[in-house]
Amino acid sequence: MEYLAIGVGGGILAGLFGIGGGVVIVPALLLVAKMAPEKATGTSLAALLLPVGALGAWHYYRSSYVDVRAALWIALGLFVGAWLGAHLALRLPTRDLQRAFAVFLLFVAGHLWWTA
Repeated sequence: MEYLAIGVGGGILAGLFGIGGGVVIVPALLLVAKMAPEKATGTSLAALLLPVGALGAWHYYRSSYVDVRAALWIALGLFVGAWLGAHLALRLPTRDLQRAFAVFLLFVAGHLWWTA
């Protein structure tokens, strides 16, 4: 279920801010699912497979760095979460949306900085 939650969260943020794998899913897989960076990257690409990461995901898959089950759950979460995030983003004033994105980026950067 943690993978579905990552997908929903990634989908919401994608719908809100137009972001996805590198900023949301990979850090979430590193921090929440405790995946190795290569597996997190490969799994993120697999979840975002078409059309964004098909060739990259295939390369990671051939090197055994894709968790297919996790990628499918994340993809399902992205499907639902992107709709929810877009729905929310269209209801927020632009200034609030920009500030929310800035706070989110600061949180991710700070967490990665202090845990590196």
